[in-house]
Amino acid sequence: MKKNYIIAIGFLFTTTFVFSQNTKNETLKEKQIDGVTLTKTKKAVEQKADRTIFDFSEQAHLNTGNVSEGLKKLPGLIVSDVAGMMYQGKQLDVYMDGRPLNIGGNQLQAFLEGMPANSVERVEIVTQPGSEFPATSGGAIINIITNKNAQKYLSATYTGRYAFTNYEKYRNRTNNSILLNAKNKYFGWQLNFGQNYREAYRESIIDKVSNVFSEQVNRGYFVKSALTFNIGKDRLLVNYDINHNNNDTENSSSGFIANRTGTAPNYIYSIDDYTTKDFGETENWRKDLSATYQIKFDDKNKKLDLNASYNTFDSNYNLDGKKFINSTTQNNNIETTSHQNVATFRIDYSQPIKILDEGKISFGGLFEKLNYDTDFFGITNLEYQRQTTSTYAELQAKKKNFDFILGTRAEAYDISGKTIDLTTGKLTKDLIPFKKFSLFPNASIQYNFGKQVYFALNYNRKIQLPNISWLNPNNTNYQNGNISFGGNPNLQPTIFNNLEAKFSVFDYAFIGYNLSIAENQSIQFAEKKYFFAEKPIIENREAYGVSNGFINVSSMKVHNFNFGLPIPFMLFTKGLKETMKFNINPDKMNFLYVYTGYQLHQLPDNDNKGFWIFNIMAQFILPKDIKLVANYGTMTKGNWYYYRMEKPWMNSFDLTATKKFLNDRLTVSVFANDLFRSNVNAVTSLYNNSNLYLGNNFDSQNFGISINYKLPTKNKLVKEDPNLLKQDKKEDSGLPNQ
Repeated sequence: MKKNYIIAIGFLFTTTFVFSQNTKNETLKEKQIDGVTLTKTKKAVEQKADRTIFDFSEQAHLNTGNVSEGLKKLPGLIVSDVAGMMYQGKQLDVYMDGRPLNIGGNQLQAFLEGMPANSVERVEIVTQPGSEFPATSGGAIINIITNKNAQKYLSATYTGRYAFTNYEKYRNRTNNSILLNAKNKYFGWQLNFGQNYREAYRESIIDKVSNVFSEQVNRGYFVKSALTFNIGKDRLLVNYDINHNNNDTENSSSGFIANRTGTAPNYIYSIDDYTTKDFGETENWRKDLSATYQIKFDDKNKKLDLNASYNTFDSNYNLDGKKFINSTTQNNNIETTSHQNVATFRIDYSQPIKILDEGKISFGGLFEKLNYDTDFFGITNLEYQRQTTSTYAELQAKKKNFDFILGTRAEAYDISGKTIDLTTGKLTKDLIPFKKFSLFPNASIQYNFGKQVYFALNYNRKIQLPNISWLNPNNTNYQNGNISFGGNPNLQPTIFNNLEAKFSVFDYAFIGYNLSIAENQSIQFAEKKYFFAEKPIIENREAYGVSNGFINVSSMKVHNFNFGLPIPFMLFTKGLKETMKFNINPDKMNFLYVYTGYQLHQLPDNDNKGFWIFNIMAQFILPKDIKLVANYGTMTKGNWYYYRMEKPWMNSFDLTATKKFLNDRLTVSVFANDLFRSNVNAVTSLYNNSNLYLGNNFDSQNFGISINYKLPTKNKLVKEDPNLLKQDKKEDSGLPNQ
């Protein structure tokens, strides 16, 4: 056993050593030398002590669809209607270009589906957020970075994509976007705009009470603009972004409702079957304005950033429903709106300081004010206000082979609001207030065995404020006579204690374990909702519907084990000795990347079983420099909160072939996603002993082509300046300034 253990560890070291022989030559680093910027080849996957970085810009299998489709292919990342977005067992707080989106649920899904994935530069998943991040980030952060580089001449890039599905009939999907940027001696500017069109189909089985068939047409548009001004040594960055989604859904469903006549105890029960024909429309607008002033010092390691931002998110949901029962027609109309605005001001300062061998101190503060209100047929039924004031300090130090981080964040919350009093129908019922001051410490110790080989231990305490979309008391999803949805304005924040141990080799290979302990965890549930208290059996059918909502669970633990390993194919054909002689370039080699993870959710009064996640990505360099990437992801059955998986949420095999032309200015990719149409979801809700079956079958299989064309320029030697949309706050791929 001991011998096998030594062989396994040796194999891990040698394969990753071989795979990253040219890491020094290919790491994405930029060094300012007399005004010249050196940019080097990007890594597809990069492991750091507190985050995992995925490059999107150079990986065709990730950037040929919309952002949501690309994220679903990342190893270890789970995206689903039930789970939301989770990585290594942690619920993700979603950021874009360094700032939280402050949206969730189907609104977040529509937002991500409305943006082409080729507008994304990279994705960073911060599994151990330090004190410089808001404590409200919860367990982990996903930061979607859309920045590009600005050049000292006008440049333009067009990207387009067409795909189709053939599930019962043809449905079309298109993405188009254009990136323009330039810089002169006075200022730089950038404009990125595009559209997304998507036709989709879904079949849903809701236990024994209803079947729903949905035809969807989703339209998304976005504009991202930026200006940068050099003011002496300092820099001013101004960003303005607009995102718009306009989605239509045509639903057909069937089900039954129960009737009761007579008087107690001699009730008479009967069943009426019904069908529906419903038309839903969802329209979302998100606008974001941000200004960052960066004060430069003679010491380039000293930084002071001041940022102010303001964003709004408006959503409208309308359902024109018709229910047909016994030759009669009933209307089932819904008209809801929500309005959200967030204002923030942030200061961040850092400088080197002599601690042990070397070190750094960082501190700063954040003020955030959020207002949110919802309307039902023009009547306001929720007013929600949230104010957060915080400050932080963090020390980083190095002693020989050890790295240390110690920090804390102090945050004060003031959450209040009103909702409808159901007895009076007026906006007079106070929400449960949340006024609290709390400290959120974090600590990390890392031992470096050698360059890019380390073992790290991390701890942090965080808080997660309720998802805004979960507070909405209105139904913003499809419903019929048997299905209802509703938010919970009185959801309370969740406190997390996160611990992690991680061993990483050359950025690519890693093995880790983390434990997240949550108090007052917010979860989504589905349960039976009986029409009558006596729960009669009528014509061999129970008289119930399905109620979907959100609650707080007193306590929860999530255990997560994860492992990733790259394997060059030449290791098997040439052997280790010959393989080590090659100067390996991951972009020019055949290799296999294997990821596996295990999760166990421990809930009170529920005997949950863990589940495994597997992701295998293989790259093949074919003749004529054609790159073929095969990606397979799947899960085993297990429990997710109060849901038991009957079929995996993720089970897809994808193929992408890419070829570059015209001196690499033109990139053409053809792809097939979910080639075997195996991605069918099904769960059973165990909440409150309901044992509800919820199944979904959708047209995830699609085929298409994607192109990226960079207009040629006369001056190919002109230097590139740092990206306009955001300057990196930390040189080690940290989050951009907020």
